[in-house]
Amino acid sequence: MKFKIDTREKFTIITPDSDFSSDNLTAEFKELVHSFLQHKTNLVINLKNIVNIKENSVSDLAALQNEFYEHNISFVLCEMQLPLLNTIKKLELDEVLNITPTETEAWDIVQMEEVERELLGDE
Repeated sequence: MKFKIDTREKFTIITPDSDFSSDNLTAEFKELVHSFLQHKTNLVINLKNIVNIKENSVSDLAALQNEFYEHNISFVLCEMQLPLLNTIKKLELDEVLNITPTETEAWDIVQMEEVERELLGDE
C-alpha cells in the first residue's frame, strides 16, 4: 500500500491510495501510524481513496484513535466515501470515531484540540 504523507506544522496528513482489502495492507498502515504515535504527531487520515474496507480494519482505526487520545494526540478521519461510512455506521462506530466531511474541518479539529490541551495543561 502506498501512502501520501503531507507534514504540516501541527499535524501530518496520511492519505492511503488504495482500499484496506487485506490484512497485510492494514498491518502496513498500522505500522506507519504507530511511527507517528512514537513522535507524538497529530494525525489526519484522509480516506477519500478508500471504498472497500474489512470490518476488522474499521475496528483497528477505532483502536488506533484510542491509542492516540490516550497520549493526548489528535487522530481525525476525513473525506470518507459513502460505502466506508456505511460500514462504520453498521459497526456502530460513527459516534466513537472522530470523523469530519472535509480535510479542512479535520485541520480545525486538530487545532482546537491543541488549544484545549494547552489550556488544560495536558491533564
